[in-house]
Amino acid sequence: MRQEAVYLGLGSNLGDKTAQCLRALKEISASTHNHIRAVSSLYKTEPIGYRNQDWFINCVAEVSTTLPPHPLQEFLHGIERLMGRKKTVKMGPRIIDLDILFYGNEVVDEGGLIIPHPSLHERRFVLVPLAELAPDLRHPVFKTTIKDLLKKQSEGGVELYAPPPEREAVQ
Repeated sequence: MRQEAVYLGLGSNLGDKTAQCLRALKEISASTHNHIRAVSSLYKTEPIGYRNQDWFINCVAEVSTTLPPHPLQEFLHGIERLMGRKKTVKMGPRIIDLDILFYGNEVVDEGGLIIPHPSLHERRFVLVPLAELAPDLRHPVFKTTIKDLLKKQSEGGVELYAPPPEREAVQ
């Protein structure tokens, strides 16, 4: 089966946020379709949109997968449900949020799935950990690198919270 390099965004602002992100990473790697190649540091990040909530813990994972884009999205939504995510307020508090940021160099806009993630270029909480893993990765729509996108984005507080988790913690 064909392996594709994907970048996934993870975030939590309810309960033990770090533990939620680590659990999601373990759930991702538990599938025979996925192999976690690398995980960024963990970042404490300011909420955007709905501001009446606690700050988030965010990270980015580089994953090798055999799942096509739509099945990967369904797999990630299944992890969110398993972990107890309830969609209440748009951009509101959540136990876990899992997003496909990039799926190789593919551009997808069909059936409720948009890849690259349509807002990643506007979100420091995604760009900072992504730049840690892949600063020279080129956005297939904007044709610019992650480090250059990050230079253009200043909105939203992002602070280093913890170093990347040990491999044993995510597998």
